[in-house]
Amino acid sequence: MSRTTWRVELGNLGLERGAHLLLKRGLCGMPVGARLEVAGRHPELAVHLRGWCRTQGHTLTLNPPPAGGGADELVAFITRGAAEVGRWGGAETAGAPDPAAPGAVVERPSSRWGLAARGARVEQGSPAFEFALDRKDAVWADEAATLYAQAAAAQWDPATAIDWNAPVTHPTEIEGAVVQVMTYLIENEMAALIIPASFLARIHPHFREVLQLLAIQAADEARHVEVFTRRALLVHKELGLSTAGGQASLKSLLDEPDFALASFLLSVLGEGSFLSLLRFLDVNAPDPVTRQVARLAAQDEARHVAFGLAHLQRHVGLDPGLRSRLAAAVERRHDALRHTAGLNEEVFDALVLLAAGSWEPADIGAGFDRVIELQNDMDAGRRRRLERLGFAPKEAEALSALHTRNFM
Repeated sequence: MSRTTWRVELGNLGLERGAHLLLKRGLCGMPVGARLEVAGRHPELAVHLRGWCRTQGHTLTLNPPPAGGGADELVAFITRGAAEVGRWGGAETAGAPDPAAPGAVVERPSSRWGLAARGARVEQGSPAFEFALDRKDAVWADEAATLYAQAAAAQWDPATAIDWNAPVTHPTEIEGAVVQVMTYLIENEMAALIIPASFLARIHPHFREVLQLLAIQAADEARHVEVFTRRALLVHKELGLSTAGGQASLKSLLDEPDFALASFLLSVLGEGSFLSLLRFLDVNAPDPVTRQVARLAAQDEARHVAFGLAHLQRHVGLDPGLRSRLAAAVERRHDALRHTAGLNEEVFDALVLLAAGSWEPADIGAGFDRVIELQNDMDAGRRRRLERLGFAPKEAEALSALHTRNFM
């Protein structure tokens, strides 16, 4: 084929065996209205070309056979029609793959874009997919792609990232405190796994970076459940206590149907508070395995909090009224849990014992003070994050004080 003469030689090849690929290649890059000369010797070529050009939206002109016949080669001319009008029926492009490109991520993608890759051409007549979360302002964060790349690069293998053979030499009662805290962490991380997973199927695939980030967030939490369970059973073979109050607190998170409110309660308030708890365990753990588990989990949780903040900051910027809904969600959850016991007493005592490191009265007192400092640090962190969402300092202080005593 010569691009200067716009000619395609098909030889004996028919369209039923792939000649259409050569035609498409020949037409590629030609302007609408340009003519492509086609030569071939297949006996049914004329019939094939008529049908193909009709479906593709091109015009076919056949050379009349020479006088007297005898020619075994057909020469035809295809006049290029509007791109893909016939074949695709007016396909539309679903944004652009690069989220940084202007207009790449649209405000509300078509339900008929369905599962198509962003940037793909979507043929008319494609089925409609109903995704409840199909508005950019409801789910998007410009940082999603960057956070996903960071998360993908920071994945760690529980089998190799933690030295499970490191010595555990502390007394049995201290180990019991570790087991109780790990038991508490497992159920909280299970909630943090289920919540993002529950929203995945509701988000339009056009916002793929958000889907990817929530998927890897769920994978993070699944890994945390694994390592907390493995640490809990490293020495003892029984787990600790799960309380009704703790379960009620977590159920209130799972029952929240609104993506923005669930992200706020889980990531900004709950997981934000857990960052303080994991740092506390890193400092006060009685053994290297517990320190490694807490440190690695904290790295993951920091990304979860970062996405929750980025998403909600953007959302609040577009809809200032969201702020009142966030405040109402905190108040509503507080009222629903006001008759529960709050933080598992066994967990509080276990944290005191871990911070104390012994049963000496002075050490117990110091350990108790450190747990109070932990709670104060959690409160300060919540207030900072609330202020980043635009709450006034007094509002942030009041809302932080209403956060569940179960930490998450």
